[in-house]
Amino acid sequence: MFLISLGRELIESHVAAREAAPPAAAVPGPSDAYPGTTVRPEHLRRLIDDCFLYLSAEQRGEIFDALHAALLDPKNAAVRASMIEYFAHRALAVRAVQLRLAQLSTREKEALAAEFGREVASLPPEEQAKFGELLRKSLLPVPQDLNQLLLAAFDAR
Repeated sequence: MFLISLGRELIESHVAAREAAPPAAAVPGPSDAYPGTTVRPEHLRRLIDDCFLYLSAEQRGEIFDALHAALLDPKNAAVRASMIEYFAHRALAVRAVQLRLAQLSTREKEALAAEFGREVASLPPEEQAKFGELLRKSLLPVPQDLNQLLLAAFDAR
């Protein structure tokens, strides 16, 4: 009886101690950040979606897929962080240009388009063709209304 009583007391004290103890800190799972960085894939996807609005969702997905694959490539381990930093700076610069161009008045956009038409006309034919393709596919980082003006100036040359 004494041993049973002692066993019961030990169990009860163990249960009481466990209930009174603070909960154990959650053990973090494996990080889903790119190795050697604190940047997660969803951060890059959001950056791409926010900065490359002129591209279709499919095109933005292609950019993410290519960048994601390059960042996971073990050969790029030593430059992974600098790749992310470089891409982020470029993406934010593209976004800043888009915002600035969107703030132009219609008259300023028309003047810009006319100057663009003159500049493109001075390029070699193969370069002109490349610009035409970029404009038709809306691949230049400009607002859609400005892209249409640029395309009209291109076609009028």
